[in-house]
Amino acid sequence: MRVPDLPGCHGGGASPEEAIADATSAVREWIETRTTRHLPLPAARTVAQLLLQEELNAAAGESAVMIPVLVDSGRPVRANLSLDAGLLAAIDEEAGRRGLTRSAFIASAAREKIEGHR
Repeated sequence: MRVPDLPGCHGGGASPEEAIADATSAVREWIETRTTRHLPLPAARTVAQLLLQEELNAAAGESAVMIPVLVDSGRPVRANLSLDAGLLAAIDEEAGRRGLTRSAFIASAAREKIEGHR
């Protein structure tokens, strides 16, 4: 899967879902590398702009997809959340099983939901 707005950035996988997940990781890494080096990021185009400006090879099975990517700012912020007591207990149990804090587990789950991982 190529990412036309980010030169040299691409992902792959045995299924479309795996390719999108790999491309999502590649996009995040590409952006983090550029940010670390204080290089500008290109402006993202809309799907309509991409379809007008890029050669979409539909005959080869190519499709256009939007990949939402969250890039950490490096600045944690305290948030007050209200959750059902049973859900919170399950979160704490699973976070502990994975060696994560509650905050890290919730952040990871939110990122997966937003970015479309299952």
